Amino acid sequence: MSTTSLLMLALAGLLLVTFPSLCVGTGPHNLDKCQPSGTLQEPGTGHTCGECCKPGHFYLTYRCSPEVTKHTKAIMTLNDFSEGGDGGDPSECDGKYHKNTERVVALSTGWYNKGKRCHRHIRIHGNGRSVLAKVVDECDTLHGCDKPHAFQPPCRPNIVDASKAVWDALGIRHAEEIGEYHITWSDA
Repeated sequence: MSTTSLLMLALAGLLLVTFPSLCVGTGPHNLDKCQPSGTLQEPGTGHTCGECCKPGHFYLTYRCSPEVTKHTKAIMTLNDFSEGGDGGDPSECDGKYHKNTERVVALSTGWYNKGKRCHRHIRIHGNGRSVLAKVVDECDTLHGCDKPHAFQPPCRPNIVDASKAVWDALGIRHAEEIGEYHITWSDA
């Protein structure tokens, strides 16, 4: 083999290692197909809260989410969609705030799909139960650490950010203390 051929093989190997998202289907689960697209540094706003960005920290950003299936694995988090709640600005889909008694969710950027899931229902499975919830917002995986995002870091790519009513319908108590719950979901 010539030196040029060996060099090209070595470079091809480096590309596969450097860009694992190019190797579709090589990961142990579908999250591996969605790789970080960059980082966001906390801009030093001086705003402090329990879930706020930490000064000087870097946060991964994502343009994608795992593939949607009949049983898409996700992490459900709690969101207060009401005015003054931890969700920040009004919901992306309708420019409104929503009561905590409404079964509403925000989906990670890839799943939100540029608003194509707005006002559609998804079926969430967890704790041996199932519930329908309406998509009203995006859980932004590209931006954060600023006022429109309630000074919180960018979302992870596999988040279903749900209202208290969704948690209650699934029979999951003490959502504030739990913080996260493994679920599956699908389009309804």
